[in-house]
Amino acid sequence: MKSILFLMIIVGVYIQGYAQQELNKKEYRSIPTKDQKIDEMIPPKEITPKTDPPADVKKQDSLIINPEGLFKDTNLYKRESNTEGIYYRRNQYLGGFRTKTFVSTIRYRDAAFIDGDKIKVYLNDKVIKPEVSLDGEFQGFKINLIKGINKIDFEALNEGFASPNTAEFQVYDANGTVIEASQWNVGTGYKATIILYKE
Repeated sequence: MKSILFLMIIVGVYIQGYAQQELNKKEYRSIPTKDQKIDEMIPPKEITPKTDPPADVKKQDSLIINPEGLFKDTNLYKRESNTEGIYYRRNQYLGGFRTKTFVSTIRYRDAAFIDGDKIKVYLNDKVIKPEVSLDGEFQGFKINLIKGINKIDFEALNEGFASPNTAEFQVYDANGTVIEASQWNVGTGYKATIILYKE
């Protein structure tokens, strides 16, 4: 048994020594490279940060309109009937804005809980969308603006399961610039109104 162990150790040492001799031979030759053109490295340009703050986005020119005078016609607008603690039973003026483009895009969606709110849309007191169900996705339409006042009314046909009728709306000009983005909260039969003045 001792002789077998001694033989194994001798063979192991011999193999180890032979393997190291193979590594010590200097037969390694590198592969010659072809003549390559070395491109000169161009260092990146140093960009100095702007010290001026970015220019403010110019707010659309507002159009001054008296909402009380706008909602005075009871043939077009339901009378306000707010009771204590309930302030949405009224018409809501969303603002008046000047624009120079011929087309405007109106988009809207339910602003709160999707509860079945429905609206009717008017352009200059003419119905253009008789019934629209508001959901979580924006939907809308484009309108061709006439010179002067373009009045857009959103009438609440209901209040869904949770009062009031709520919606988020966006108005864009033909260049994709936001003219106005806001929300309305009105009761059934009341209107939210925005005016675009085409110059």
